Amino acid sequence: VQLQASGGGLMQAGGSLRLSCAASGRPFSPYGMGWFRQAPGKEREFVSGISWSGATTRYADSVQGRFIISRDNAKNTMYLQMNSLKFEDTAVYYCAADSVLRRTAVPNEVGQYDYWGQGTLVTVSS
Repeated sequence: VQLQASGGGLMQAGGSLRLSCAASGRPFSPYGMGWFRQAPGKEREFVSGISWSGATTRYADSVQGRFIISRDNAKNTMYLQMNSLKFEDTAVYYCAADSVLRRTAVPNEVGQYDYWGQGTLVTVSS
């Protein structure tokens, strides 16, 4: 499974960015997906996740109401729309894929995802 994250960049606080994660190597639609981030000197943390069907989403408290996760199964791509960006959103963002077929719940722990992309850097200036 290959995951390619893109869309990161430099943005002023209050601005918006949209990240994309293109998947290949296996069928996309039967598996949940997630976004994590890692700031310098900190552990990787859960940001958001989406179930295989898109019917269930989950967000970290820190991004609830500002970020929106979605997926387009026809394009094998997941998205993260990030609005009202804050300085503390600065991090490398990673997309990840679940290996449990048609899992109903959305995992929020690093160890529950088996495949990872290379990361895309988001820098928010204050």
